[in-house]
Amino acid sequence: MSTPDQQIDYIELQVTDIARTKAFYAAAFGWTFTDYGPGYTEFFDGRLKGGFTTEGSPRPGGPLVVLYADDLEATLARVTAAGARIAKPIFSFPGGRRFQFLDPDGYELAVWSA
Repeated sequence: MSTPDQQIDYIELQVTDIARTKAFYAAAFGWTFTDYGPGYTEFFDGRLKGGFTTEGSPRPGGPLVVLYADDLEATLARVTAAGARIAKPIFSFPGGRRFQFLDPDGYELAVWSA
């Protein structure tokens, strides 16, 4: 498989605790992980890979990572149960609905559904 030209290939976020981060994203979204030493883990969401690193400090803000979910309410329940804080409850926008949450390190992400 070749890497598509000029498309997002990888996302990397700085975190404070690899184990806590893995537990959150596994519980909320079912992601899997490959560890590369104590301070780095690669995630795989079934389509896209990225990484979590303890090198440096978390830098919440920046681009908003948006995930898709068939069942928005069930995903909201899983995210909340996994420990997220809801930044924006479910709201409608042209084309669908979404909510936004803060993960354990303060990164804001969104989940949308058609």
